[in-house]
Amino acid sequence: MKPGHPFVLTIGLALCLVLTASVARSSDFDLKGLKVAVLIGEGFHDGETVYPIGYLVNRGAEVTVIGIETGLLQAYNSPLRMVVNRSVTEVSPEEFDALILPGGRGPGVLRENEAAVSFVKRFFESGRPVAAICHGPQVLITAGVLGERSSTGVGSIRNELEAAGATYLDEELVVDGNLITSRVPKDLPAFSKAIAGALADMHR
Repeated sequence: MKPGHPFVLTIGLALCLVLTASVARSSDFDLKGLKVAVLIGEGFHDGETVYPIGYLVNRGAEVTVIGIETGLLQAYNSPLRMVVNRSVTEVSPEEFDALILPGGRGPGVLRENEAAVSFVKRFFESGRPVAAICHGPQVLITAGVLGERSSTGVGSIRNELEAAGATYLDEELVVDGNLITSRVPKDLPAFSKAIAGALADMHR
């Protein structure tokens, strides 16, 4: 691959990348039949998107990448480009068992879009698992759903989280009801495992 050449990522290719990150297929969770939406915006973080996708697909889940509109989006931290399968205007929260909000610069784009914020708000209020990492909780802040919740995220959004009524915890993983949050890429193993566990618990 030439420097600067965009690599277009689909769900299938995500598996290959995750295997290089030592996330092998495991029998710890059977997620067959479960559907997960991953909501990204332009400037998404590559690892925070690819790692959870591969982790869940390797355990049988069906993952759909959604965005403001269909097409290709560019990661901010690598040449990676991601295929957005469906737009937020053509999906409903009822179609999915969990929602993931990766970080990067994408959340800043998503929180400015009324349809994206509305989708996230409705999904959160449905009670199904919502997982956000790094800057991902910013979309939840805009949706107005974090009042009196415990949450984490990248340290630079701590004040914003607390202003929204959340209790900020500087921990790799914070679970409060249907809300799952983590801080940075090094927390991805715990973050992804928690999502899988929440999905498995829902359907036992």
